[in-house]
Amino acid sequence: MVYYNDNELIIRNMEEADARILTDEEIAQGWHADIFKYLTRLQDQSAGECFSLTAIYQGQPAGYVSIYITGLSGAFSGKGLPEIVDFAVLEKYRRKGIGRKLMDVAEQIAGQYADTVWLGVGLHSGYGSAQRMYVKRGYIPDGTGVWYRNKPCAQYETEIANDDDLVLFLSKKLERQDGN
Repeated sequence: MVYYNDNELIIRNMEEADARILTDEEIAQGWHADIFKYLTRLQDQSAGECFSLTAIYQGQPAGYVSIYITGLSGAFSGKGLPEIVDFAVLEKYRRKGIGRKLMDVAEQIAGQYADTVWLGVGLHSGYGSAQRMYVKRGYIPDGTGVWYRNKPCAQYETEIANDDDLVLFLSKKLERQDGN
């Protein structure tokens, strides 16, 4: 399914061929990438658990995002709220509005299921542009503090690493897309 198309940028459901291209591109730019992540998202999409989207910029996969109808784990899990997972734009395609449009579509989809959407953002500098973008889009911290490997960190905890598993959960109120 195509969610957006302006002839330069298309946002559509992720396809199996996207998984290899995105994995190879992420490895080429120095990211820790594993095709298993994409294959899992595709399975979850087939099972009706999520929407996994790919942004195609001038014919090439340039970014992706998944929206789980009910969150996977973390501060908002079990509350019936959609979660945005694995949002990224490849470095060579940044600053072209791709990330903004991916998030617009993700929020529109989430708004069909609830009036709030949530996500976890990493805390190291590699997530800096995402952190800024989320704040500009109106996402606010949930108040549970920092989480590591899907568990809240205790005050003064010392046994954590500043890796991709150290996150802060944020949420945003949405306009429901179903008229409610």
